[in-house]
Amino acid sequence: MFDGYDSCSEDSSSSSSSEDSDEEVPSLPASLPIIKTNGQVYTYPDGKAGMATCEMCGMVGVRDAFYSKTKRFCSVSCSRSYSSNSKKASILARLQVTCFKALLRYEGFDGDSGRDFWCNICVPDIHPVGWCAAGGKPLVPPKSIQHKCTNWKAFLVKCLTGAKTLPIDFSTKVQQSMQFPFKKLMRVEVVDKTHLCRTRVALVEQVIGGRLRLVYEECEDGSDDFWCHMYSPLIHSIGWSRGIGHRFKRSDVSKKLDGQVDAPGQLFAKVKDVDQSGEWFKDGMKLEAIDPLNLSAICVATVRKVLADGYLMIGIDGSEAADGSDWFCYHSTSPSIFPAGFCEINTIELTPPRGYTKLPFRWFDYLRETGSVAAPVKLFNKEVPNHGFRPGMKLEAVDLMEPRLVCVATVTRIVHRLLRIHFDGWEDEYDQWVDCESPDLYPVGWCQLTGYQLQPPAVLGEFYWDFSAFIHKDKDGQRYIFVVQCLNSF
Repeated sequence: MFDGYDSCSEDSSSSSSSEDSDEEVPSLPASLPIIKTNGQVYTYPDGKAGMATCEMCGMVGVRDAFYSKTKRFCSVSCSRSYSSNSKKASILARLQVTCFKALLRYEGFDGDSGRDFWCNICVPDIHPVGWCAAGGKPLVPPKSIQHKCTNWKAFLVKCLTGAKTLPIDFSTKVQQSMQFPFKKLMRVEVVDKTHLCRTRVALVEQVIGGRLRLVYEECEDGSDDFWCHMYSPLIHSIGWSRGIGHRFKRSDVSKKLDGQVDAPGQLFAKVKDVDQSGEWFKDGMKLEAIDPLNLSAICVATVRKVLADGYLMIGIDGSEAADGSDWFCYHSTSPSIFPAGFCEINTIELTPPRGYTKLPFRWFDYLRETGSVAAPVKLFNKEVPNHGFRPGMKLEAVDLMEPRLVCVATVTRIVHRLLRIHFDGWEDEYDQWVDCESPDLYPVGWCQLTGYQLQPPAVLGEFYWDFSAFIHKDKDGQRYIFVVQCLNSF
């Protein structure tokens, strides 16, 4: 397993020392740190800005004195060594796992957590132990700890005894999981973002990690688009609207273009079958619903139309357009609709109808005043999966008001299966209520894995790019050993 491992010896250390001794360094006050490169000496005051750390040897010094435009290395030799290692060197690491991310520490650093770093374990640079030997690649320790051991092979044998590694086909399985059935130019029906009460035909233009960029069929330049997940309740197969009695905007396009094909019905998310023959929802019944135009609010709402297959058209009381263009379609099993009194029972603020002045709002009074009845509690979805979410957990979440954006987010509250999602760095008014099984919630590292752009949190008006600080470090995680290629050299 370790045939390709280059054990570092005292010879390599002495060679490096002899090279350094050839360069004459003028004496300087001991109180000033120094950095030496290409025979020149630079000093800097402690704690001042403009510092840099060599990515090869770990030396810290004045940034302007570093080699190359990027200032990543302290000398030409470190730059070349790093380049060489990038082509051939791999380093054993151990981890604690959080979602797709792993907290890594190079073997040999023992209890020193100062060089720990987060890495996505699904990237191509991660390999199971044995990968180097199979590929004839050398396995080397970080340069900054080469002096700690004269027999690195024996050290690794000791470290690896009883340890686990990744499955040999891990990379293959990751790639297989990234294959999706939706293809470009497939036709679907999707909600019309300008009139929520109806659907339109759209074409799949792009697929990233199961998320679809759909372009409405009549749009010639591709600018009129809509993002959603392939399992979103907002998209359906061609003919769905006609089948359940949903409003539909017909396209002026007379025929399909070459390559266009209707997406097969089996590709879409399935809803539960319901029995509408007995006691069922009726037009005019009252309930509570997440406002599709303000996902931070749960509002007083009304069943405006009962469709086939368990679908309902819902209107938000006091905010409806006269023509019903802002009615929204929810399935009767949707986790986004609730019986009257849900918010009061769970101490959630219920948004009363706009213009309603009898506050605090009371359902009994409102039903009497409007001459209406509340939808029976037994008709709503009461299933609560064991989802495992907890307040304070970090994730990547779609901003459903701007669904092309996936943002760094935090779970701030949990009510049964309902999650309150806060977008880090933004005001609470932008929070959104989302179901625990929503296809628009992703684990940390999902964007990096799929290549989808992650919107970083805004902190004090600036973007915070060091995402590692936002991840909870679980010190009791399972210990694994594997190979990291071309990732870091200290």
